[in-house]
Amino acid sequence: MIISTTDPISLLDVPDPDRHPFVIEGRGEGAIKIYFLNEENKRIYLGINVEHPGEDFTTNLDNPV
Repeated sequence: MIISTTDPISLLDVPDPDRHPFVIEGRGEGAIKIYFLNEENKRIYLGINVEHPGEDFTTNLDNPV
């Protein structure tokens, strides 16, 4: 598991990560544990809509025109 102690919303380092909220994205060795400075930043992060093209191969993004 990869661990990130930089809050992706504030871009600040999270001091003492064990005392802060986090989310785990992905599974296995490729999973990433992301720490946040506070619950508000975690909520904002979780509210961001993200497409996962690596999991959805029904859409062809190639545009030959």
